[in-house]
Amino acid sequence: MEDINVVIAGAAGEGVQTVGDILAHTVSAQGYAVFTWQEYESRIRGGQNSYSIRIGEKPQNAPLLPADVLLALNEGTVNKYEPLLKEEGTLIAQSRLRKRMIAIPFADIAQGELKDTIYANTIAIGALIGVLGVDLDTLKRVLVKKFKGKGNKVVESNLSAAEEGYRRATKECKDMCPWKLPRQGGQYYLISGNEAIPLAAAFAGCRFIAAYPMTPSTGIITYLASEEERLGVFAEQAEDEIAAVNMALGASYAGARAMTATSGGGFALMVEGVSLAGMTETPLVIVLAQRPGPATGLPTRTAQGDLLFAINAGHGEFPKMVLAPSNPHNAFHETVKAFNLADRYQVPVIVLTDHFLADSQFSVSDFDLDTVTPSFHLADPEKISDYKRYQLTEHGISLRLYPGQSEHLVGVDSDEHDERGHITEDLGSTVKAMVGKRLAKFDGLKGEISPPEEISVNDVNTVLVGWGSSRGALLEGLYLLKQEGKQAGMIHFTELWPLPEYQFPEGKTYITVESNAAGQLARLLRSEYAVSFQGTINRYDGLPLTGEYIRSRFNEYYG
Repeated sequence: MEDINVVIAGAAGEGVQTVGDILAHTVSAQGYAVFTWQEYESRIRGGQNSYSIRIGEKPQNAPLLPADVLLALNEGTVNKYEPLLKEEGTLIAQSRLRKRMIAIPFADIAQGELKDTIYANTIAIGALIGVLGVDLDTLKRVLVKKFKGKGNKVVESNLSAAEEGYRRATKECKDMCPWKLPRQGGQYYLISGNEAIPLAAAFAGCRFIAAYPMTPSTGIITYLASEEERLGVFAEQAEDEIAAVNMALGASYAGARAMTATSGGGFALMVEGVSLAGMTETPLVIVLAQRPGPATGLPTRTAQGDLLFAINAGHGEFPKMVLAPSNPHNAFHETVKAFNLADRYQVPVIVLTDHFLADSQFSVSDFDLDTVTPSFHLADPEKISDYKRYQLTEHGISLRLYPGQSEHLVGVDSDEHDERGHITEDLGSTVKAMVGKRLAKFDGLKGEISPPEEISVNDVNTVLVGWGSSRGALLEGLYLLKQEGKQAGMIHFTELWPLPEYQFPEGKTYITVESNAAGQLARLLRSEYAVSFQGTINRYDGLPLTGEYIRSRFNEYYG
């Protein structure tokens, strides 16, 4: 079957996300691969938002824009989103707005038959299930699971609402509903980046998070707080981002694996703390969930605009790592790696996500837990006779103890210091030795970085180069170009600093694909690899990259 794209649209506060989530989990429970993404305005109520659900037999974790089915929860959304509806697509709305559509007065039915308009959206969900040809019993099981904590009356009313919507839609469908989605054998986890990262943090041994809420990173601390008893991670909402990063540093200094999460404006406040982690050689994981800037920017939209900011964050020179996961499966593995390497090399590690990766839901078949293992690197005080927190070593890594662990004194200072952690201005030897010690870690870190993923690079003349969450769109872009008889390959980075030892194949035409205006990846790769780029495909309107966007821009500029 070809993938089906369902768009649910309505005003903020109308339950767009609830309808979308229930439909997504219902179709996933039916055995299909689902990908969801949202676009919404930065307001509590009003405006017009959408929730898109891509349905297929196999995972295609990238967004589509053209809609096969559009559910409009109010008339205003029709004006905004009907241009997305395919010519042969199906519109579902509360009143008859055109000939070819399914009109179901959700609110009137809910008020008349169930005595409460709160059930209007469940009627709409039932209608969607009917239009798509999904088993009604599957939806009922999802509804029971979702509402069972609210009492039998609420559960029964929702089941009745779903049945009524389903009945009315199937009666009206006729030639407008060609889709049939019978139960199939697929089994997928439906998970977002903001769920995969906290699960990975707990798996990696993280025991403390401090953060100040900032879209799109907020879901990380709220998830850990809601699952505190099960996952064992203490969550603290700090008064601001400066406090958050310093609380996390304090917890790490005290021996606990710790993290914080924020977006660009919050990370700007954290930068002095990043430098403090560099000077004190304290492990720290920071999730930087990007959104368009500068300043407040577009707080509920997506971008890849903070790559160079993350790499260069901090005053002075010290080692750090920057990782940029491509999807929740990769985010799980990269987050575990972030904690392992922050601990081993005693450095800050920044995990770059974005609004698209944070909030979209991906279908994942397996997290491959047997390929990832937490590793811990605290020293054994029983094996140390004379402890020096910053003892000079060839590789720059000193033995790390935490205060109170033993009789050894753990001296730490944010000023330049000697091997025992005492402040020094011995410019002749100690300062130079300590700077060299810290920077020596770069060689080890570089060896830990995985090379970029290559797809069909040796077989083509043109190669698209991307990073982070662009992977799914890039793969689909390659497929769409191939359908037109145009061959292109892909190089994709998820580990970006320090860059690995890597040789770009010669004789190729390289084009970067990025969700920013300045081509930040291209600038980074030019400076580090001296590679030349013959073009760029940039998106910076707040919407995610799609395969169709990449195809059309490729043909427009380079086809």
